[in-house]
Amino acid sequence: MRMYDLITEKKNGRELTGEEIKWFVRGVTEGEIPDAQTAALLMAICLRGMNEREASDLTEAMLRSGEVADLSAIPGKKADKHSTGGVGDSTTPVVVAAVAACGLKVAKMSGRALGHTGGTVDKFESLPGFRSDLSPREFADVVNRVGAAVIAQTGTLCPADKKLYALRDQTGTVDNVALIASSIMSKKLASGADVIMLDVKYGSGAFIKDPEEALELARLMVRIGERAGRSVGALVTSMDAPLGRAVGNLLEMYEASDILHGNADPEKLLVCRTLAADLLFLAGMGTKEACGERIDRAIASGQAFEKLCEMIRAQGGDPAMLRDPGRRIYAPFRREVRAPEDCPGYLVRMDTERIGICAGILGEARKNPEDKVDHTAGLLIRKKTGDRVSPGDVLCELHTSDPSLLDEAERLYRSALAFGGRPARRLPILFASVGPNGSVSRF
Repeated sequence: MRMYDLITEKKNGRELTGEEIKWFVRGVTEGEIPDAQTAALLMAICLRGMNEREASDLTEAMLRSGEVADLSAIPGKKADKHSTGGVGDSTTPVVVAAVAACGLKVAKMSGRALGHTGGTVDKFESLPGFRSDLSPREFADVVNRVGAAVIAQTGTLCPADKKLYALRDQTGTVDNVALIASSIMSKKLASGADVIMLDVKYGSGAFIKDPEEALELARLMVRIGERAGRSVGALVTSMDAPLGRAVGNLLEMYEASDILHGNADPEKLLVCRTLAADLLFLAGMGTKEACGERIDRAIASGQAFEKLCEMIRAQGGDPAMLRDPGRRIYAPFRREVRAPEDCPGYLVRMDTERIGICAGILGEARKNPEDKVDHTAGLLIRKKTGDRVSPGDVLCELHTSDPSLLDEAERLYRSALAFGGRPARRLPILFASVGPNGSVSRF
């Protein structure tokens, strides 16, 4: 085979065969194909697209380019959930705890923050002593004893995806549904879970802005997972405003604890409950209605919170700050951002990506993989889109360990907001769900 031929054929709209895709991915992984030719094929894919079979073959080839997690030491079904990324999107602690409290094992591999979206591993590591670097044997032991564990993805999973994503980022070929789907699903399938629930975001704080495009991505990922023999579902949710009120590692862990204690932002609770109930349903643990009721009982009884604390302790962490609000620690420097004196009455828009970048400026995220994060940094949001705002009202509270960052962060936060004289109409937080064979239910 020759790359020249693959590029030409895809440029002319022809499907690539499974063997051609395997050959391409193997050549990328082994460094045998020049970056220029790889970039050319990626651009041709962006322009001409890939069908479901091609996207599945690309996923499988990237999955097989590195190690695949062996979860055979964990008997029974293993569940995982994945979000395509957002701001204040700390659903994992709640969902994992509630699902495990209902008896479904969760073996989750997660990433770290990079760019404007937070990382699940960073959130858990904000708790003293928490270890995300468990060995495979330790990982299996915690899941078997406790029912859940969350660890960092290893660098040996899907090396082809790392190389392809770096080139996509450099060449403007990131925003293609087939390439996005194969990138996400290759890592999820390599993580080894039998049951996978996807939270696909759209809006100003998500990579995909349009809900219909997010739904297309969700359907494709579900079908790719089913082709690989997994039980997969998806929820399409809005990220036109931060999810919940907390943005930042420790702040979001505190908010997760509050949700499990019954003190929840309604929208965040709705997303968490739906994801958790759908995971139980995918695992065959009852009807959707019955699974929702089981999740409600697990949260209301305190079993879900106790399961979260048990998992944190099993991974070396101390959940004391979650159990006792009086022991919570906060950033040493905080600033209230207040509404202007000429505020016309309502907050009508939030540029959620800018708000995520604002949290990064304060120290919550990293620009490079080796950067350290300030676990206490972030924002507590007091007003969201649609809220009535009077002059001088507190819009948010900025948190950081470096006071020199506050002025820049405040300027950026203010630039992310728009005010108006009438309340804005917000789309519902839940847009659609995707079930077996890509079937769609709209909310």
